[in-house]
Amino acid sequence: MATLLLTAVGTVFGGPLGGAIGALVGRQIDTAIIGGRRVEGPRLKDLTVQTSSYGSALPLHFGKMRAAGSVIWATELVEHKDTASSGKGRPSVTSYTYSSSFAVAVSSRPIAGIGRIWADGNLLRGASGDLKVGGTLRIHLGHGDQAPDPLMVQAEGITHCPAYRGLAYVVFEDLQLADYGNRIPSLTFEILADTADTSIGAIARAILPEAEVTNLDTSLAGFSIDQGSAGDALAVIADAVPIACAVSGGALKIHAAEPIAGISPVMLPGPAAANREAQSAEIKASGWSRKREPLPRFRQCGVRYYDVARDYQPGLQRGIGRSEQGDLQVIELPAALSASAAQTLAGNASRRAARPADTISYRVTEIDPAIGPGIFVQVPVAAGLWQIVQWEWQQDGVLLALAASHATGGVGTATPIATDPGRFNAAADLLRTPTVLEAFALPWDGTGSGATPAAFAAAAGASAGWTGAALLADLGGDGGALTSIGSTGRTRARIGRTMGVLAPASPLVLDRRSTLDVTLAASDQALVDASLAQMLQGANRARIGNEIVQFASATPLSGSVWRLSNWLRGRGGSEWAIDTHVADEPFVLIEDALVRLDPALIGDPGTTRIVAVGLGDTAAVSVPIADAGATLRPLSPVHGNAALQSDGSVALTWIRRARGAWLWLDGVEAPLNEEFERWEIAVGESTAPVLRWQTTSATLTVTAAQIAGLPTAAPHYFTVRQIGRNAASKPLRIEFPA
Repeated sequence: MATLLLTAVGTVFGGPLGGAIGALVGRQIDTAIIGGRRVEGPRLKDLTVQTSSYGSALPLHFGKMRAAGSVIWATELVEHKDTASSGKGRPSVTSYTYSSSFAVAVSSRPIAGIGRIWADGNLLRGASGDLKVGGTLRIHLGHGDQAPDPLMVQAEGITHCPAYRGLAYVVFEDLQLADYGNRIPSLTFEILADTADTSIGAIARAILPEAEVTNLDTSLAGFSIDQGSAGDALAVIADAVPIACAVSGGALKIHAAEPIAGISPVMLPGPAAANREAQSAEIKASGWSRKREPLPRFRQCGVRYYDVARDYQPGLQRGIGRSEQGDLQVIELPAALSASAAQTLAGNASRRAARPADTISYRVTEIDPAIGPGIFVQVPVAAGLWQIVQWEWQQDGVLLALAASHATGGVGTATPIATDPGRFNAAADLLRTPTVLEAFALPWDGTGSGATPAAFAAAAGASAGWTGAALLADLGGDGGALTSIGSTGRTRARIGRTMGVLAPASPLVLDRRSTLDVTLAASDQALVDASLAQMLQGANRARIGNEIVQFASATPLSGSVWRLSNWLRGRGGSEWAIDTHVADEPFVLIEDALVRLDPALIGDPGTTRIVAVGLGDTAAVSVPIADAGATLRPLSPVHGNAALQSDGSVALTWIRRARGAWLWLDGVEAPLNEEFERWEIAVGESTAPVLRWQTTSATLTVTAAQIAGLPTAAPHYFTVRQIGRNAASKPLRIEFPA
């Protein structure tokens, strides 16, 4: 039989791979006699399959493909323990996370690189090369001179660690597994096997370098061979793009199922009648017979493929076939294609399937040595091109089996039609961004004892790809040892910088005059308006510099710039900071996204620096705790008055405010919230007073003699501060009476 003959020829020419192609040529001939067999070549597979077993075949990849790999080396899981306090009086929380180092083989031929990586269907590595979780990735391209991986050498020893030359693989070092159930996830890789798209001809040349490959220019975005011989791989491709194989002049020729460009088809000599008993009366009498088969049972063809527009998920495109009833023939093509390219292949296959088989049995007594199986010829008894699919040596001639070429007879190429790859929810590829950090203390809100600082951290990134950061405390404030104090979580605070200076205004009325432009750290975040009633319930509280404000109007300008207006100023006893604003101050919206810092871990807020380290940070971000004494500092008194008495003395009065006592209730004395009531009154600034008094009540009478004894250059105002158990309040200034 021809199969045995051509297999032997292929083996002599090209070794085992050549033998497989020879078998492919033989199958093309034998199909006309004994029918086709199922080819166990490359197939479409579930993208989530990841193997780790001995004897697994490592695939060949061409172009750009997405495929799972095979784990070839791994360490044990490494446990990480982190203990964080939930605050004073609350139990500490200990959490455990795990990491692992492992290697995954992805291709048995060298590749150009690795693109995106999916873990359990979610992006682990983005298009820009960033890992979405902690860890390090190294890529070995599989060239013949690649060195062993240093981590594997360290773990296994140089004498027991192969370099895996000729094998492309990736190594994950200390990959954090918390997002994947503390286990190694199922990985799929976007494999950049070549620097550009591949073609059927390039694939054939790679697996059969000795063969002459021509006229196979059909472009594929990618292709994978994971099982079977080279002949099986080309047979799978031939289902979608017919391939002709022939042996001529001792060389294996592979080309499209159409005449090779530049080579004219050979005209066979006229048919010769048989002198002996022939297969049919027609051949015995005239030397040839023609047979047309009924229409195939398949009325339509479809192509299943990996859709490049849907992250290489399997897709199906159908061609336009016959209108009558019939079966759908699905071609399983393990190639990466666009929907339009797959539809074109399906359309061409449907047009071929719509044509009944047309064969000629043709007998000659002489034959050109250049004519062999797979060659296209012309015959004097019928028009068109015919391919020799079988021949049989007989005693007085050669009987050829000819099949009409698909390139003739009106089969042609399908007309492109509009295609749609279908709906697809792509995994978000969000770029990791550096951490933006602010730390500060806020006045006591009235809950709890108020005896410890209420310090907060506000952290964010420029995009939703920021996944949080670890928080540490530098207790020495000078770059000393760091103490873990928890993490920011993934919720981004709304923080930014001011573009101008917030003008001074009264804290007693709604400031409708001042406006301020603020640039948020993230352009995808927004600020909202608030009504006066909402503001009185605490809406839109923000910290600008050291002043706490509320705003009613937020107008987007461009990008991440917002214009804020309609203010309530000096909130939370911060009216002392109204006149302290400068350009480029930090802006922080006070909301639930803030992280409260455990006072037991941060030490002295006045000297401690807060440090954040996130996945997108090339260096740690460190900031001091702004206005560190805000929680424990008493509020400055208000409504100061200096009244000149008839005897020349001055009676000073003021109203005290207490930390945490924000509700002004009629007929109810505000709580002191201090261990004792003590006041310090000075003429001039409290830091350099001309005269100074202390009292335990919110009144003081300065005698006429004391007034008269003041130096001529003495300031003409008093300052009043409340002395608390931890700090003194900001001063209240009272002018001398006229």
